[in-house]
Amino acid sequence: MRAEHPSDVDRLTVTVVICVYTEDRWEDILAAVSSVRAQSRPAAETLLVVDHNPALRERLAKEFGERAGGGPAAGVRVLANAGPRGLSAGRNTGIAAARGEIVAFLDDDAVAERDWLHHFVRGYADPHVMAVGGRTVPAWSSGRRPAWFPEEFDWVVGCTYRGIPPGKVRVRNVLGGNASFRRSAFDAAGGFATGIGRDGDRRPLGCEETELCIRLSRALPDAVLLIDDRAVIHHKVPAGRERFGYFRSRTWAEGLSKALVTRSVGAGRGLESERRYTSRVLPAGVLRALRDAALGRPGAVGRAGAIVSGVAAAAGGYVVGSVRARRGAAGFSVAPVTPLAPPVNGAGGGREEREGAYG
Repeated sequence: MRAEHPSDVDRLTVTVVICVYTEDRWEDILAAVSSVRAQSRPAAETLLVVDHNPALRERLAKEFGERAGGGPAAGVRVLANAGPRGLSAGRNTGIAAARGEIVAFLDDDAVAERDWLHHFVRGYADPHVMAVGGRTVPAWSSGRRPAWFPEEFDWVVGCTYRGIPPGKVRVRNVLGGNASFRRSAFDAAGGFATGIGRDGDRRPLGCEETELCIRLSRALPDAVLLIDDRAVIHHKVPAGRERFGYFRSRTWAEGLSKALVTRSVGAGRGLESERRYTSRVLPAGVLRALRDAALGRPGAVGRAGAIVSGVAAAAGGYVVGSVRARRGAAGFSVAPVTPLAPPVNGAGGGREEREGAYG
């Protein structure tokens, strides 16, 4: 594959999109924005997309509003989700408003390490690369991982799980809370599907990034999707998500979501990575836990039980979701993402362009 000249990669502009929905995460939002501002490879702009919460949008607009002698504070723009409630529509709003050639996504309760964007951008030296994801490390509210919580299920709390190969590797899909895409990828494949991902604190559905990445690979057969584990963020795990009840509901919801994805893209691609995960990674996790139990290590029996329970819950959700999908009781939609303004080098532009249709 042909590599771009290093100077061409250095000229790529980056928009960071952070979707937000509740004032309960105010300090987390500010921390996320601060981590973007501190990047060794600066972003051209940061977009805060507010999910149908006028009070939060007004508060953020005051925090990052127009300043004397210039535009939004430190290149931060505050937008309202222009679509239906939910994370997917919020991301699509950010994509439409983005002026960067690369669009990066960061969770509102996560902070990025200093070289996060640097490693993302370097991944695009190959012009075939359409997406680059990173490694997401859990920041447990209790200060440490619950003894029963298996690393193989860290995806339950939105983090990189045991089983993803280390280093810089080609993958089927990136994980949405720590990912980047070429802006042209959305021109080719459309945006995130609505009706499949999260909607605030309601049932913790997911898989929207999986569906998008499979759709992207179909639209662009030569597309390369990577994960570079040097692009690190730290994702806050609240106390409620350290409990087994959340673990069970999240794995059940994953099964529901996966049924929607396979209904759309087929079981071959929709379950390609999951087959390896369930046939190799999880059995190895159970054996590891049983070995630790024999050595008297705390939490080992609980980890083995959690793996078995997680598989059972996901399988149950998948069966129920498949029945619902066949009956037409569940579904999602994909719409093209129309940019509000063409990409530019840097974060300049007049006031009308900055505010766009959502200002």
